[in-house]
This record gives sequence, C-alpha cells and structure tokens, in this order.
Amino acid sequence: MEKLIARHNDILKVLDEKDYVLVQDLCEKFNVSSVTIRKDLNYLESLGLLFRNHGGASKYIRYAYEKNVDEKESINVEAKQNIAKTALKLIQENDCIILASGTTMHYLARMLVNFGQLTVLTSSLRVALELCNNPNINIIQLGGEVRKSSTSIVGSISETILRQFSCSKLFLGVDGIDMDFGISTSNAAEAHLNQLMIECSDKVVILADSSKLNKKGFGRIASLDKIDYLVTDEGILDEDKNKLEEIGVSVIVK
Repeated sequence: MEKLIARHNDILKVLDEKDYVLVQDLCEKFNVSSVTIRKDLNYLESLGLLFRNHGGASKYIRYAYEKNVDEKESINVEAKQNIAKTALKLIQENDCIILASGTTMHYLARMLVNFGQLTVLTSSLRVALELCNNPNINIIQLGGEVRKSSTSIVGSISETILRQFSCSKLFLGVDGIDMDFGISTSNAAEAHLNQLMIECSDKVVILADSSKLNKKGFGRIASLDKIDYLVTDEGILDEDKNKLEEIGVSVIVK
C-alpha cells in the first residue's frame, strides 16, 4: 500500500512539472502496466487531484468554457498586454489586417492609437470603437448577429461580407491550443467565422497566453499547421514550444 501511495505522489510531482502527462510515459517511468497507471489516474481524479483525458491526464481541466468578455478582461491582464505589444511589431504601415474578437485584441487595438496608415477588418465592436481614436486607420466592421457575451459579430451575414476581402494578416485569439485537436474556441458560430478569416488571410497570427495550451474549446477552428505565428508568454513549456516549431509555427515568447 505504501508503494502505491508513493507512486501517486510521484505522478502528482510529474504533473506539477509538466501540467500534462501521457499514460505511456508514466508506464515507462514507473515500470508498470498501462492498466495500473490508468487505475492510478482514475483514483487521483476521484480525489480531485487531476483531470483524466484520452491517453493521459492534466493538472488543470483541458476544456475551455465560454466566459463573458468582462470576466476575461480581468484574467492574465499583464500577459495579454505584453502579447499585444509584441504582436504590434508584426504590423506594417499600409497593411490590410483582420483583428478578430477577444480581450487581447482590445489591447492591441488600443496600442494602434498612434499607428500610421492601416486598414483593419474586424468582427469586434470594442476593437472598432478603439480604432476610431486613430484617424489614419480605415475600419471595416463586419455586420450581422451580435454575440453580447463577447461584443462581437457572428453568423451568415458577417461570413458573406468577409468573403469579399483578402488581407495580409489575421490576428486571432483562441480558447484552446491542443496538439491533436488544433486551435479552438468555446462558441461554434465564432469558430466557423474564424475558419473563414483564415481562408481570407495570407498569414495567421495567434495571440494566446500559455494558459490556453493543451486545452480544447467546443468549436474547432483549424489544425496547427494553419498557424504561422504564435505570440505567447514565458509560461509555455519547452516541450510544447518545440512541438509547435516542428509543425512550422514560429513561436514568439514575450
């Protein structure tokens, strides 16, 4: 019994270091069968010490749920501001870009207050209002159904408008980045609009703090090979950074 308790503690120590573990890796580390490890993980989950998922376990729940935009404004504020400031360097004068919805986009829009000539297409009402403070920016606001929880536009009308444009870069916030599932958001309608945004853009820039890594939202947007850049914070694990770079994603850590 003491041996079993010791292994449980060791599994939790591994999770403290990596946030996510695979059953196969634990089998090799502790030299036990996959059946034994799965029983260990199920038991630890029953105590509320981890979350089980296909092929492994994570320290935190891996499914993102929809939050109101006001709630999001108070989460990881410094990291989001730093990410937005870094993303600003990827924008050139006379660019035609898409800014999707999300709190990090709000910060980026505020930082464009003194920017030169620029055309911005956006689904976010807050982003559009922020950009109104800069007379040099040409703003194209997508029309359609308003999602009040995110103050953004979704639906068939916005999708029809979007198909008329081609932009150099898309700046997109997501609720989840999973190595298998790809990038995702918690709302299906927004996920579909984001898919079209990717199709309309030459380059895709994901702005996401490290808490979004190894999480899934309800609506899948795209596979990771559709991403050109990920701008994130220092909380990203080296293992995740290396995997993304192997796929071809340029990871910019701020």
